Amino acid sequence: MKENPIRSLPGIPLLLLFLAAMLAASWWFVVALAQTSPLAVAGAVLLWLTSVALMAGLYMVEPNQAAVLSLFGRYVGTVKENGLRWNNIFFAKRKVSQRIRNFESGKLKVNELDGSPIEIAAVIVWQVVDSAEAVYNVDDYESFVHIQSESALRAMATSYPYDQHEDGQLALRSHAAEISQHLQKELSERLTEAGVEVLDARISHLAYAPEIAQAMLQRQQANAVIAARTRIVAGAVGMVEMALAELQKNGVVTLDEERKAHMVSNLLVVLCGDRATQPIVNTGTLYG
Repeated sequence: MKENPIRSLPGIPLLLLFLAAMLAASWWFVVALAQTSPLAVAGAVLLWLTSVALMAGLYMVEPNQAAVLSLFGRYVGTVKENGLRWNNIFFAKRKVSQRIRNFESGKLKVNELDGSPIEIAAVIVWQVVDSAEAVYNVDDYESFVHIQSESALRAMATSYPYDQHEDGQLALRSHAAEISQHLQKELSERLTEAGVEVLDARISHLAYAPEIAQAMLQRQQANAVIAARTRIVAGAVGMVEMALAELQKNGVVTLDEERKAHMVSNLLVVLCGDRATQPIVNTGTLYG
């Protein structure tokens, strides 16, 4: 079922014509009664009833709206011209909005790729592009869009982990653009048969489920602490190596292996400690 454009007649001129015909029929009826002419009376009544019946073919089409016409259950065509239009009075007319619409899905509770329960919601921007498919391919295209959007969001959420665990791995929290493209593609595949085009799809809410949120927060904090410590240690080792190299290069002091080990220990304590160190002045020697 594909959309088939069909012509329609401008409604305002026809409306004026029908009103004029009704006025003429009313005048004719009064004159016929005065002349006691049954044939003229019948003609006036017939003209008046015909004008009223023809007015049933008038209908309004607003901007970004389509009128789907059918005749006794058979699809005839779609009218998109704006304003007051006229077609066959026996045509059934159903209006379909082709404006851009959006909605936010409810917060869904699903398990991400690693099996952790999360809460996720998305904003979907969509538009009807084929009115015939929207009307005849599904029972209720608006309900169809909402249900299929939640289904696609669930399927997408189970395909990715919440956090990135490896370099190059796509994750829900760290790759918003890629996730949005995947969700939009998934929705387009599901909604194309309903004559609907998905213009945009983005995650609006993403969080761990309340029952594991605290545990996951502690894990994230632990990972952050480990990453920070790793960087601090790497930097401290580099500084110690540079200090020993400069001392040996400039010949400031000659250190044996034991003195080097002692100096490295002190420097690492100073550089890697959480608190400020308290210096201890050694008035003797390292060995006594």
